[in-house]
Parts: sequence; C-alpha cells; structure tokens
Amino acid sequence: MNKQIIIEQLAALAETYKLDLDNDTLERIVMLSAFRIIEKGTLLRSIGDSTDTAALVLDGMARCYYIDGDGNDITRGFSVKGTLCMDDGMFGYPESLTEWETLTDTTLMVFKVGEIKTLIYENDALKNTYIQLLESALKYKIYRENGFLVENASERYIHFRKMFPEICQTVKQQYIATYLGIAPESLSRIKKSLKEE
Repeated sequence: MNKQIIIEQLAALAETYKLDLDNDTLERIVMLSAFRIIEKGTLLRSIGDSTDTAALVLDGMARCYYIDGDGNDITRGFSVKGTLCMDDGMFGYPESLTEWETLTDTTLMVFKVGEIKTLIYENDALKNTYIQLLESALKYKIYRENGFLVENASERYIHFRKMFPEICQTVKQQYIATYLGIAPESLSRIKKSLKEE
C-alpha cells in the first residue's frame, strides 16, 4: 500500500472525527503499522487470544461477539470505517473477551498495542485523541445500557438504525437482533410494523 495515500486517508479520518493530528504524527503511526486486506467471513481473533495487537478499520466492517453457554453467538458490537477493532488490549485486557470476524472484505491497519501506547504517552495530540476515544467508548457504553433499561425493542432498533444505517443495510439480521437483545423473529416483526406506519 502506498504510504502517502494511507497518511492522506488517516488525515481525512482525523478531520472527520475532529482530531488534531499532524502529518508527522500520522506518519509515525503508519511506520508502526501493518496493513492487511482481509476477506469477508474471516475470524480475526478468538476468545482468550492475546490482545497485543489491535487494528483500525480503514474500509469494510467487522463484528465482535460472545459465545454463550449454549454455543450461541451474541453480538457485542460492530466496527466500521474509522473505528477500532480487536481493541481489548487498548483498554488493558491481556486476553480477548470476544470473537472478531469480518463481515465484508475489510482493510485493517494493524499495530502493536504496546508500541502505539508508548507513542500516545509521548505525544500530547495523541494523548488527547486517546482520551476522546476512551470518553467515546464510555459514552457509548452508557448509551447502550440506558437503551436496555428504559427503551423497548422497537425504540432500540430505531436508535440503532439512525446511528448505523450502513450496518442495517449490510449485515445479517440475526447479528443486529442479538446486538439489540431480541430474537431475529422479533426484529422481523419490528421492521414490518415500522414499514406499516
């Protein structure tokens, strides 16, 4: 992959997310990273695997999920362009808590967590970006918990559809259903009732 094109792509993502990162910082990140194009349906990481690497999705989509006691997979979340995946290590977990798979052909910028964290601690702009990332993750976690506590399934789906329209059009409905905490049949009924309104 052409390094300059990647730096330009990262600069565009930084601008989209209002991150104050200069080209020198972006170049250092690129130098610490490897770039992979992964086919749809590839298992990226399993529960219990080391979390010494993480990745930024440059294009495509990935999903993380738990396996319950009955062997069912339950979607924890989705990673789309401009978001992290396989990121447990960035939050201090030594082993993966979830399975990660690609839902489309996906381009990843893979990096060693320790190297990137060292760079973050040395660079004020990256430190501020990391704080924004942590705040965003916490804010989303609170938002999601709130949805399970005070919203019905239809309301959760409506909010999900507003936040992630590309996911609704791309991924299997069973993944969205388990993410929302409902059966796929319930999601079908919700979608049908929304069309009738």
